[in-house]
Amino acid sequence: MEIHNNIVLFISELRKHLRALGFSIIGLTILLFFLSGGLVFFFQEHLNETLYFFSVAGPFLSHVKVAFFGAIYLLMPWIMFVLWKSLGRPFKVTGKRLFWFVFATCALFYAGTLFCFTITLPFGVKFLLGFQSAELQPVISISRFVNFVTIFIMAFGLIFELPVFMIFSATVGVPRSVYEKNRRYAILIIAILSALLTPTPDVVNMALMGGPLCILYEAGILVIRLLDLDDASTSKA
Repeated sequence: MEIHNNIVLFISELRKHLRALGFSIIGLTILLFFLSGGLVFFFQEHLNETLYFFSVAGPFLSHVKVAFFGAIYLLMPWIMFVLWKSLGRPFKVTGKRLFWFVFATCALFYAGTLFCFTITLPFGVKFLLGFQSAELQPVISISRFVNFVTIFIMAFGLIFELPVFMIFSATVGVPRSVYEKNRRYAILIIAILSALLTPTPDVVNMALMGGPLCILYEAGILVIRLLDLDDASTSKA
C-alpha cells in the first residue's frame, strides 16, 4: 500500500512539470535546428569523417535529431530537478539533499558525455573503421552517423549517474549488502545494457561502456559505505 501511494505521489508531482518541460524541449529544438548544421560539422570534424546521404529527407531528419538531442542535453539540469523534486515528495528528498542529488546527477551526466566524446567515441570509431582496406572503403550516411554519435553520448551520460541512484536507494532502505551480494547479476545486467545501448553490438563498444559502468557500480557501493547510509536507513526504520 505504501509503495502504491509513493508511486501515485511521484506521478502526481511529475505531471505538474511535464507540460512546461515538453514545450521547452520543443521550443529549444526548433531554435537549435537553425544551428544544427554547425553541430553536425563539429562532430564530423572531431571524428574526421566524410558523410553522405541516401534519401531526400535524410539530411533534414538528421538535423532535427541533432537539435532534439541538443535540447535534451542543455535542459538536463531542469529534467533532473523535475525528476528529483517528484521523487522528493514521497521519499522526503528536500532542501540540501534535493540540491545535492540534482547537482550530482547533472555533474555525472556531463562528465559521462565528456568522457565519451573525448575518449570512448574517437577510440570506438577508429577501431571500427580500422577494418577498411583498399578494396573495402567506408561510405557513412549522415543518418547513421548522427544516430551513432547522439545515442552513444547520451547513453554514456545516463549510465554515469548510476552511483547517485544507488545512493538514493540506500537512503530509502535498500542495504549495501544487496549490491555486494549481487555483483554477478549486476555484471550480467551491465553486459545486457551495454549491448542494448551501444549503437553497434560489438565487443569493443560493449567493453567501452561496460567497463566504466562496473567501476561506477563499485564506486556507488564505496560511497554508501563511507557515508554510513546503511546505518542511516536502519535508524529510520
